[in-house]
Amino acid sequence: MVLMGCGETPTKESRVEQLPYYSEASFTPKWITPGDAQLDDFHRIPPFQLINQDGEIITDETFAGKIYITDFFFTSCPGICPEMTESMAVLQEEFLDDEAVLLLSHSVTPTIDSVSVLKAYADLKGIQSEKWHLATGDKAEIYSLGRQSYFVEEDLGLEKTDDEFLHTENFVLIDHQGHIRGIYNGLKTASIQTLIADVKTLKKEMVH
Repeated sequence: MVLMGCGETPTKESRVEQLPYYSEASFTPKWITPGDAQLDDFHRIPPFQLINQDGEIITDETFAGKIYITDFFFTSCPGICPEMTESMAVLQEEFLDDEAVLLLSHSVTPTIDSVSVLKAYADLKGIQSEKWHLATGDKAEIYSLGRQSYFVEEDLGLEKTDDEFLHTENFVLIDHQGHIRGIYNGLKTASIQTLIADVKTLKKEMVH
């Protein structure tokens, strides 16, 4: 998979005037003017209901009108997840005082990652609940969101069941209207810096 947005030397300022839109797993960019009528029927993240580390119900409405960055992890992961959490922590620090930006990490082992487990993990990692939601809930819903809504896996065209583990290092950027606007490698510092710059591009779009 081509990780979109990796080109010019990343900076923390807006590096492009506009970000493309994405509607399927190949992440082929669609260049649409924000506000264009064709976005009315364009792919959006569908309604969802999950539970965060504080035991609170979070839904798509929690993120309505917000820019958010999402990923998929599990607390007992010994491999890439600690690095992904470190990258999310960089984003938390960058946007800690910015009410327009939220973070959402879905557990791919929700039966193990209960609210209490997520809370302990959040405390260990310095995760701020008002900024960064760790989500558990129905496994089928989480896996459907990952594969059919956020398109986070790289196995394009392969149908998978809930029994097949969802594991990916990708971060996905969602705009304030629920559209996918970028995918990034959560293990690469340069990609995270590009993501920060792209969030700032979306923020400019929100005020127009």
